[in-house]
Amino acid sequence: MSTQFSFHGGIHPPENKQRTTGLAIQTAPIPAELVVPLSQHIGAPSEVIVSVGDRVLKGQVIAEAVGRISVNVHAPSSGTVVAIEKRGVPHISGMKAPCIVIETDGQEQWVDHQGLDDYAAIPKQALIDFIRHHGISGMGGAGFPTDVKLHLGDDHIVNTLVLNAMECEPYITADDMLLREHADNVIKGIEVIAHLLKPHHVMIGIEDNKPQAIRALELAAKNTDLNLDIIVVPTIYPSGGEKQLIKLLTGVEVPSGKIPADVGIVCQNVGTAAAIYDAVYHGVPLISRIVTLAGEALTHPHNMRALIGTPLKTLLETAGVNQQALYRIVVGGPMMGFTVDSQSIPMIKTTNCIIAATYAEMPPAPPANPCIRCGMCEQVCPAELLPQQLYWFAKGKEFEKAKHHNLFDCIECGACSYVCPSNLPLVQYYRYAKAEIREEEAEHRKADHARQRFEARQARLEQEKIEKELRRKQRAEEAAKAQAVKKDKVATQPETTLEASAEPDIKTLKTAAAVARTKLKKAQKALQNAEEKGLEGQAKLAITVAELAKKAEAAQAAYDQAQNVPVAAPAVVDIKQLKTNAAVARTKLKQAEKALAKAEESGEGDIAELKAKLTAQQAKTEAAQSAYDKAEAGDAASSPSNAALDELKADMDAALDKVKKARKALEVAVAGNSPAVEKMQAGVDKLQSKYEALKADYEKANNQQTPEPAGPTVEQVAELKADADALHGKVAKAQAALDNAIASANPAVDKMKAGVDKLQAKYLDAKARYDKAQASLSVTDNAPQLNALSEEITTLSSKVEKAKRALASAEASASPAAEKMKAGVEKLQAKLDELTQSYSDAGGVLAKPEPVDPKALKQQVSIMRTKLKKAQAALDDAEEGNLSELTAEVERLTTAHDEAKASLDAYESVQLDKAAAEGIDLKQLKIDAAMARAAVTKAERAAQKAREEKSDDLSDIEQQLIVAQQDAEQLNQTLSRFTD
Repeated sequence: MSTQFSFHGGIHPPENKQRTTGLAIQTAPIPAELVVPLSQHIGAPSEVIVSVGDRVLKGQVIAEAVGRISVNVHAPSSGTVVAIEKRGVPHISGMKAPCIVIETDGQEQWVDHQGLDDYAAIPKQALIDFIRHHGISGMGGAGFPTDVKLHLGDDHIVNTLVLNAMECEPYITADDMLLREHADNVIKGIEVIAHLLKPHHVMIGIEDNKPQAIRALELAAKNTDLNLDIIVVPTIYPSGGEKQLIKLLTGVEVPSGKIPADVGIVCQNVGTAAAIYDAVYHGVPLISRIVTLAGEALTHPHNMRALIGTPLKTLLETAGVNQQALYRIVVGGPMMGFTVDSQSIPMIKTTNCIIAATYAEMPPAPPANPCIRCGMCEQVCPAELLPQQLYWFAKGKEFEKAKHHNLFDCIECGACSYVCPSNLPLVQYYRYAKAEIREEEAEHRKADHARQRFEARQARLEQEKIEKELRRKQRAEEAAKAQAVKKDKVATQPETTLEASAEPDIKTLKTAAAVARTKLKKAQKALQNAEEKGLEGQAKLAITVAELAKKAEAAQAAYDQAQNVPVAAPAVVDIKQLKTNAAVARTKLKQAEKALAKAEESGEGDIAELKAKLTAQQAKTEAAQSAYDKAEAGDAASSPSNAALDELKADMDAALDKVKKARKALEVAVAGNSPAVEKMQAGVDKLQSKYEALKADYEKANNQQTPEPAGPTVEQVAELKADADALHGKVAKAQAALDNAIASANPAVDKMKAGVDKLQAKYLDAKARYDKAQASLSVTDNAPQLNALSEEITTLSSKVEKAKRALASAEASASPAAEKMKAGVEKLQAKLDELTQSYSDAGGVLAKPEPVDPKALKQQVSIMRTKLKKAQAALDDAEEGNLSELTAEVERLTTAHDEAKASLDAYESVQLDKAAAEGIDLKQLKIDAAMARAAVTKAERAAQKAREEKSDDLSDIEQQLIVAQQDAEQLNQTLSRFTD
């Protein structure tokens, strides 16, 4: 039947279809190499699930869909994956895209596949998923995933299903030949679509220049129960546009910015219907399609069914291309297609035509001339747009105006460019404007997303602030309750007991005074704000300020009085706390000096008050420093306690760590010829002096508390040896730094040389002490000596392993320091062998190291990281009184985390080295083992399904399962050698 509707515009270009319809559809040869792009459709590219070197079977999924708008990609033929890389693809941009390259074996060995016995008997969603799994996408346009359109029935009421058989563009006859030879398959595919969408009416639109296809459709339609009409329309371009076809067949116009489903219509291509038939009835995924080979440069133009991924060169040579006459290769039709430069580009699911044109057939575009405003472009525009106005907007970069003039309704059919007497490339301007608008919208989306994240973060921080304030108030209330209970308890005690124990809590009184001052300042600020803005309640605020001022004065007086109350000196002075108090006082003094200097410079602020504060702080600082100096000199107590000794030891260790860090920084600066070397050397010397002073204090205090034994113990000898070894290492590092400085003519050479001499003297002194202690060591008791040797062997073994890993890394990177590092490794190894022999001679037996549990190590690192973050957050939010404790906790957790991380890194490095020594890539081995386990799972499911269905292929499937299990077991055994 014919149609009575029409759409605006349209043109009648030469059809050039006769040359490609004289032969039946031929089968293209299998190329030696198939290039399968991951993106052959609209939406997200598929994700690769195979690796280079894998053998794949025909129809096997090699890339899975990602997200809702995506489709699977299958292997078009059996062979081996030889590359996964970017290759040229048929796209108007000419850019490369990720592809899977398969070297075919010519065997065409299929993966297990089968169709559905009765698709109407399974749930609709299962049928849609089946079609999605087989990679079906639109074959007539941009390649929209078919399963998305088939799922519209749940969200939209579909009244009409429209099948597009127009093929209105010149040269292209792929759908025409499909309908001539396989109309029955198309009708059966339409029945599957209709089963899912439940339309009231099915319409097939076809142009009247395809009489043989029309006749074949009419014959095939007699065998269907669908309410189906074949609508023959006049030949006009672009009647195949989706909205134009709907207007032709139904008279319904799809509004701007809407899709056909919004008006109850779904449109599909007849090629897509045939692909659905192949998938549902035979289980064949979309791995091939019919493509028209046309153009005057071909001696045998015709239609071929070719595998997806076949290079254009293979197809052109099959059609007898004349390379001398070939001027241009166009993928698609002459109106909406695009020129490609390379014949190695593959065909994809949306490739319906390849034109090999001569120069005379498709000459270069003539030069563009100024627009003469003839209006012909508006007359032929099928979307009823204003092409001339859109051209001016695009050329002037007025993209917002172009968008408001429905730029995105343009289907880029090229009709306007075809009739333009000025030869303006109008479509190219529209494409440029669309791309710019899309990019701008993407930037806006990113900005909106960033703004939303920022606002969410601000809201979260504000909520955390509120919660923190609530917790603080709760703690304050609890503290107030506890203080009240304490006061009640004190009040009920006998008077004599009260007097005896009535020692003022200075810390509590200080806190109360600070809180009272804070409340007074807030109230004064509120009163000042109310007076400036003329707000109500000023009298009440003034009364509150007066009351708070009295409370603040009383709290400060109580604190001052408590400070002046003589208290009994403690038996042991807390030197570390006195040192902290002195440091805090010095910091506050510097802040007071800066505040006064800033006020004097700017002339703002109460300078007299700032000077008074500075004077008071100077007195406090001198008092704190004096108390610390006296305690350090031993005036406070004749003998330190164990706690005081531990604190001195901690201070000494902390100072030593600072010296080590400063030396490392100095070595880096020397190696980089930094101008700050001399200043950094002075800092190192200062830190070294401080450390030596702390060490002397500790040794002095230790000697006061514990009398030195008559002779050295094994532990003391081991400690002396460790000190000597450490100094020897420092001498070596300092000498290396000095050598670098001499080579680079660094001005700090003399000072560095003096430092090396100083370190050398210390080392010789330590070595002498160790030799003397070793000579006087009694060997009557062998157990302590064995313990010391065992600990030393353990420490040195760790150093040897670390040095070996560093050497392997240096050799792998061809570092010039590899030879020197190798000598160092050999020296360490010889020392370790000597210690081990000494241990054995003394009767010791080295125990085998306990096996490392990598999961426990990873868990320990994670726990330490979490604790460290919490401690750091607590430190950031802490008040002044808790800083020292929290800082110490952060340092402790940092050390623990670094040690756990180092253990884990050492374990993983050892496993990698062990595997590399056998020529095994441990990371790839883990991936292969995981894929092997997945293959076993898949084979088990296939075997279970075959058993349930009593399939004839059960024995073959079970054999495949056994092979997969054997492969997985072998890989797991190999992997266990390096991970257990």
